[in-house]
Amino acid sequence: MMRTTRARRLVPCATLALAFVAPDAWAYLDPSTGSMILSAIVGLFATAALAVKTYWYKLKKLFRRSGNDSSRDSGKAPGQEAGRDAKPASD
Repeated sequence: MMRTTRARRLVPCATLALAFVAPDAWAYLDPSTGSMILSAIVGLFATAALAVKTYWYKLKKLFRRSGNDSSRDSGKAPGQEAGRDAKPASD
């Protein structure tokens, strides 16, 4: 029991110590790196939008109230009657 407690304290301390001792990185970021990062972010948003568009009706059904509305099932507006849409018979 004592060893697990000591190990749990040692790991964060060792990680923090190694982070402060790390040498400087001599790296160069050219101007195209910024546009590459920006295009990756735009791509992530486009992917999320496509996923929402693909599953829109499933998401809509998930958040819809559980009331049973007959006008929604029949495909007609609530005040619409069957005889209104029918074309008058021409003699």
